[in-house]
Amino acid sequence: MSFLGIDIGSRYIKAVLIEKGTVIDWFKIETSYEPLKRSLEILKKYSPIKAVATGYGRHLLSFNGNIPTITEIKAFAIGARALMPSCRTIIDIGGQDTKIISLDERGNIKKFEMNDKCSAGTGRFLEIMASALAYSIDEFGKIEGEIESPLQISSMCTVFAESEVISLISKGISREEIAIAIHRAIAKRVISMLKKISLEEDIVFAGGCAGNRLLKKLIEIDIGKRILIHEKHHFAGALGAAIYAEKSLIEEGGEKENEKVYC
Repeated sequence: MSFLGIDIGSRYIKAVLIEKGTVIDWFKIETSYEPLKRSLEILKKYSPIKAVATGYGRHLLSFNGNIPTITEIKAFAIGARALMPSCRTIIDIGGQDTKIISLDERGNIKKFEMNDKCSAGTGRFLEIMASALAYSIDEFGKIEGEIESPLQISSMCTVFAESEVISLISKGISREEIAIAIHRAIAKRVISMLKKISLEEDIVFAGGCAGNRLLKKLIEIDIGKRILIHEKHHFAGALGAAIYAEKSLIEEGGEKENEKVYC
């Protein structure tokens, strides 16, 4: 019996298929302008015994496919813990929001902070800033330079920040220095959220932006602690949804619990 977790994000749809406590497949595709169509195609592709949706667009499947949903907070708590069992704090910077989740020693959610009011400091913000500086998003997170530069980005509003970047370019400031200042501003925003919870190790960076090495480095320097990143960090939410799907069927008495080997 297979179970599917599907994380419908604003930029990508991620899916994880598990069977008897083992991941059978990891799948990722751009959300594009037809998230419902693409999500239904994924369901058809795998035909699981049970599926659970999470993410920014999870309600699309709830309304149109009668698929149960769970919040991103719950999905990431379950998924990150499965990928890294020692996880106590989760940082997730998605396309449209930023989440900080604190877990107890058993993996239960103690507290969380979430910024979903605007795209400031999110993955989409990074994409727009990278484009303004003529970087690919992959190049943007690999920039190396003087991280102690005094240059600061004063606005985290996407529109105003882009105008500020253009102004700085016109003043002859190097794009590397501007890029580092942008990352520093995002790091400060994340750190302000971390300070609102009881920061405990291990700290795990999950989601798409976890691949940004510069952002990880800046946060680590400020908090003075190491941040861990799993190679499958993109799939934490989808994995959490898949595990939840399996667990819910077990609790309903329809399946025996298996030894879990998710990664």
